[in-house]
Amino acid sequence: MRGYFGIGAEGISKPVNLGTLMRTAHAFGASFLFLVGAYWRLREAISDTSKAEFSLPLFEFPDARSLTLPRRCRLVGVELVDEAIPLPSFRHPLHAGYVFGPERGSLSPEMLARCDWVVRIPTRFCVNLGVAAAIVLYDRLLTFGRFPPRPVATGGPREALPPHVYGSPRFRVEPSSELGALAPREKQEAEQE
Repeated sequence: MRGYFGIGAEGISKPVNLGTLMRTAHAFGASFLFLVGAYWRLREAISDTSKAEFSLPLFEFPDARSLTLPRRCRLVGVELVDEAIPLPSFRHPLHAGYVFGPERGSLSPEMLARCDWVVRIPTRFCVNLGVAAAIVLYDRLLTFGRFPPRPVATGGPREALPPHVYGSPRFRVEPSSELGALAPREKQEAEQE
């Protein structure tokens, strides 16, 4: 997958949430972690069973003003504010740092001012910090993971074809399916085979 990303939190105070954030970042292939104004002790982050602290660099900053990200890294805030971009309508930057707010609060005005974009997960109310991070990273994975397009019919691809030019696998539907159920591009490819 091209590019890189980091995951961060501002004002995080619960060790379990920190552990979950670290494990989620590690599982989705984050390049780094960062904390801004955190209240935590790493040894209490018992929910991180993947031991991310041994695989990912963790950077700490006392406040939003002192936050430093790698060159070309764009800061994306994740917050339930009216002016935020709904996550399904957001195009992720190739190099990104995603910052989440504290458990019982919001990103500070200083942090919001630092963000290049602010996105919101389209839920009726806020979700747990670790859950929010997983949703955002899954959305990023769908954007940059180079998965084949979803089939028109219910279900998933049945058999893999050799990788095409971009390196991601191509799939064909079951032989018993009718060409009429395929999208025009897929129908044309199936007819050529």
